[in-house]
Amino acid sequence: MPCLVVVGGVFGDEGKGKIISHIALRYHPEIAVRGGVGPNAGHTVVTNDKILKLRMLPCAVVNKSTRLMIGAGVLVDPRILMKEVSETNSQDRTTVDRNCAIIEEKHVEADRTGHLKEKIGTTGTGTGPANSDRVLRVGKIAQDEQILRDYIGDVSLETNEALDQKKFVLLEGTQGTMLSLYHGTYPYVTSKDVSASAICSDVGIGPKRVDEVIVVFKAYLTRVGAGPLDGELDLSETMQRGWQEFGSVTGRLRRAAPFDYELAKRSIMLNSGTQIALTKLDTVFPSCAGAKEYSKLPLEARHFVEEIEGRVGCPVSYIGTGAEAEDIIDRT
Repeated sequence: MPCLVVVGGVFGDEGKGKIISHIALRYHPEIAVRGGVGPNAGHTVVTNDKILKLRMLPCAVVNKSTRLMIGAGVLVDPRILMKEVSETNSQDRTTVDRNCAIIEEKHVEADRTGHLKEKIGTTGTGTGPANSDRVLRVGKIAQDEQILRDYIGDVSLETNEALDQKKFVLLEGTQGTMLSLYHGTYPYVTSKDVSASAICSDVGIGPKRVDEVIVVFKAYLTRVGAGPLDGELDLSETMQRGWQEFGSVTGRLRRAAPFDYELAKRSIMLNSGTQIALTKLDTVFPSCAGAKEYSKLPLEARHFVEEIEGRVGCPVSYIGTGAEAEDIIDRT
């Protein structure tokens, strides 16, 4: 699979970090490129009992041989990026596209008050105002940022050259498809498109270069902030089911609802999904915890997986059965 794109299926928080880290450790991509919005998305990776929370670097950082890149469409907060580079000791394998826009302090301040915070429930990380400045052509870009001078490169060129050489390239999306500015639950959306097509655009590759698109879903839905959530459970039922979660960036309690087959089907359509990754099956079916083989799952859990495949029309290739990158049923 020379070019693989991984995107979130619904409202984010699906466990993309887990799926990407598993793929990175097992299949060894030459390059992993981050697309998406910016540091308003948090991705959690757990491997060897170590928890790593990332907001800028690709989750494939867990594979020490993988080169890490940030595509031109991504907003970069230099302080967050430099902290992650230092914590992961990835200075020698990180590249930031010269055309990435920069999140400045004024953007963060604007994002933490007023309409965006009070009505939309944004993360307050500055991404919306920074994207607004980018559209107005008044924002700063990465090649002008002194602290990034040793990391600047042409990510589009390097990614396409790697694909020309038949190297495995992994593209990582952020948020979820139903948070897309164009295809989501407007106005309760993020500040740009986050579908698979947009991730390719962020990185700078054409659609004919993509071989597989994995759309990640959780075995139930969660949503941070405002916006519609069909079938939303009240807090007591959420806690009774063990579905309570907190946002990795904001710390806010996530709203919860059962799996939505129609939203999943639409997401597969919007992304041209070829595979599904299903996470947190063990949260819905606790007896699945730690399972590595599909045949070892209880009948009820297998029926759930097969119903998703039948109603959504796409094979479930990866099934998460725990927090660790290794807690997964890989059916590829």
